[in-house]
Amino acid sequence: MRLVHLADLHLGFRQYQRLTPTGINQREADVAGTFNRAVDQIIALEPDVIVVGGDVFHSVRPSNPAILHAFRNFSRLRDQLPETPIVMVAGNHDAPRTSETGCILRLFRELGVYVADAKAELFTFPTRSLAVLAVPDLPGIDRPPLQPPDGFEHTVLLLHGTIAGMLPAHAGPLDRAAIEIRTEELHAERWSYIALGHYHVYREVAPHAYYSGSLDYTSSNPWGELHEQRERSIPGKGFIEQNLRTQTHRFHPVAPARSLLDLEPIDANGMGATELDSALHARIASALGGIDDRVVRLLVRNVARHTVRELDHVAIREYRKRAMHFHLDTRRPDTLSQRKRGDGAPGRPATLPEIVAERLQERALQPGLDREVFVTLGLRYLQQAEDAAAAAMPVLVN
Repeated sequence: MRLVHLADLHLGFRQYQRLTPTGINQREADVAGTFNRAVDQIIALEPDVIVVGGDVFHSVRPSNPAILHAFRNFSRLRDQLPETPIVMVAGNHDAPRTSETGCILRLFRELGVYVADAKAELFTFPTRSLAVLAVPDLPGIDRPPLQPPDGFEHTVLLLHGTIAGMLPAHAGPLDRAAIEIRTEELHAERWSYIALGHYHVYREVAPHAYYSGSLDYTSSNPWGELHEQRERSIPGKGFIEQNLRTQTHRFHPVAPARSLLDLEPIDANGMGATELDSALHARIASALGGIDDRVVRLLVRNVARHTVRELDHVAIREYRKRAMHFHLDTRRPDTLSQRKRGDGAPGRPATLPEIVAERLQERALQPGLDREVFVTLGLRYLQQAEDAAAAAMPVLVN
């Protein structure tokens, strides 16, 4: 009994301003292409059951091209694997937050896909001695005890949500699931397999309990995902194949339509604009595979604002033309940390603007946002708030 587990397709995901010749957002087309390849691989495997762990779409109301693309590919799975049941749950990106709004995933019931979108549902397949408890990610859902039913050789828990304490720091504040579950609530030892969706990196959370990860880089912090994948020797994005009888497990990588490149950071401490320009050029010239048509980030630490202004912006614009997207992520010197180390004025407490600037420098940003602009805007809002507060204070007359 071989199961395929995939999740977090995020069809309809859009990013940056590049368009295809037909007018589709380029990243939306990339994500759709990656899903095509995943479906090709799944059809070739001929599994006995397919489970989809939510976030099929990136938004509750996806575009018509995204809906059509999803419908075509799930139709392919049904046509090519007519005896293979497909079970799907709604994720936090799929599920409407009001009861008056229907969930788009119901569309796939017309194809014979088993969909849990409004409540937890138990789907049973007696000829396979298989039961799948599907729990969607909904606020206030009446969640049943996560216990497998009796009378089945194979039992699967399909769930979209966060397993408490399992996600790394870079993922925590970015995209909250409605459901958060403690590991012990899963009762992992009682299930044949637990298929999870929401977290975008392949990860085991308990014996036979896994996040399959997303099929492409569709979160607000893909660079954190790349870092985690390198640290844990994960070969990118993909889906899981699990034999429920023998408990053999395999992760199948799926090549993304467009690769991401996180260049080695530059420490600009002590550098002037000319030296930093040379360092930028050297990093880009030495990039394995080049930067052309890729999504690229280059992090520069300890660079002063005036140095950024004096950089060769003609060259930077050229990098941006070559890459599908080029993000020069500049970080100002951390003066607050320097004072903590004794490098600044001893004993001087940090000012509120310094504290705010430090926090904004550390905050994870969506790709494409300029950190310098982000920090400057935050400090401007702080100043406006302080000015408004000062203007509202009563004038004291002696």
